[in-house]
Amino acid sequence: MKDIVKITADIISLDEIAKAVADPKAGAISTFSGTTRDNFEDKEVKTLAYEAYIPMAEKSIQSLITAARQKWDDLIHVAIVHKIGDCPVGETSVVIAVSSGHRVQGLEAVHWLIDELKVQVPIWKKEVYTNGGPDGTDGGEMWKANNTLP
Repeated sequence: MKDIVKITADIISLDEIAKAVADPKAGAISTFSGTTRDNFEDKEVKTLAYEAYIPMAEKSIQSLITAARQKWDDLIHVAIVHKIGDCPVGETSVVIAVSSGHRVQGLEAVHWLIDELKVQVPIWKKEVYTNGGPDGTDGGEMWKANNTLP
């Protein structure tokens, strides 16, 4: 079993991360790829900018993986890679890949991991707009709070 945890300013490749968790014992590789969309609440998004204190963020991600392994005993390899810096529209900001003996545990783990990452991991996101800034003017930007689960 291996865990891959990485915070990077580089472009993230879903294919590379999926290959990194491949294993002959795996019946499934489940993935999530988060990308920057071009809009939020009637505002046109130009880019997202992510910041993190990398050692703390990586430690938090590793704790999530450890917790996921306790919840789902069928996980083989787990990778979570998150981008910092600018992430323009269409670019990937986070990838989670899990290999598992069976698909159900892998899919459930990926779903849980992305939800918990957004709540628990200290990575901060700023949306940069091309129109409809938060003050009603053209352009602008807004720091976004971490999500909370219902």
